[in-house]
Amino acid sequence: MQKSPAYPHKREIALWLAIYVLVLLWSAIAPKDRFIWFLEVSPALIGLVILVATYRVFPLTRLTYWLILAHCIILMVGGHYTYAEVPLFDWIRETFGQQRNNYDKLGHLAQGFVPAAIARELLLRLEVLRSRAWLNFFILCFVLALSAFYELIEWWVAVASGDEAVAFLGTQGYVWDTQSDMFMALIGGIAALLLVARWQDRQLA
Repeated sequence: MQKSPAYPHKREIALWLAIYVLVLLWSAIAPKDRFIWFLEVSPALIGLVILVATYRVFPLTRLTYWLILAHCIILMVGGHYTYAEVPLFDWIRETFGQQRNNYDKLGHLAQGFVPAAIARELLLRLEVLRSRAWLNFFILCFVLALSAFYELIEWWVAVASGDEAVAFLGTQGYVWDTQSDMFMALIGGIAALLLVARWQDRQLA
C-alpha cells in the first residue's frame, strides 16, 4: 500500500474543517425539521469520523477530500431545508416550469460521483484490480449497490417512523423517484470516471 503524495497540508486541513464546521453549524440552526435534519446530515457526520480516524494511516488525495466536503455540504443544505424545499431549486422549478424541486437529484448525482472517486482511489492504491476496464466496471457496480442500499435505508426509516419520514423520502409525488435516484447516481459515477480520472491519476503518480 502506498501513501498518496498529494495529501493536504495542515493549513488546507484547517480550511477544510473550518468550512465543514461552519456549514454544519448553519445547517443545525433552526432547520425545517430536526428529525429530518439528523437523518440527512448523519452520513456527513459519520464520514467525518471515518476521515479523522484514517487520516494518519491512510490519507487520501487532496482531490478526494475536497469532493467529500462538497458532498457533505450538499447533505447539510438538504438537511437544513429538506430536499424538497431548497430555495434555489424552488426558483429553478418556477423559472423552468419543472414539476418538482429537484435538489434531491443533485444529491443523488453526488452520491454517485463522490463514492466513485473514493472507490477508484482506494482500488488503485490497494492494487485490487490491474485492468482499468474491470476497475471502471467494478466502480459503477459499487455506485449502483450503494445507491440501492440507501434507497433501502429510506424505506426502512419510512416504515419505522411513518409520516415523519415523508420529507426524508422526498418523492414529492413522483412515482419513479427511487429508480431515477439510482439512475442519477449511475450518471454521477460515470461522470466521475470521465472527469476526474486523469486528475486523480496525477495526484496518485
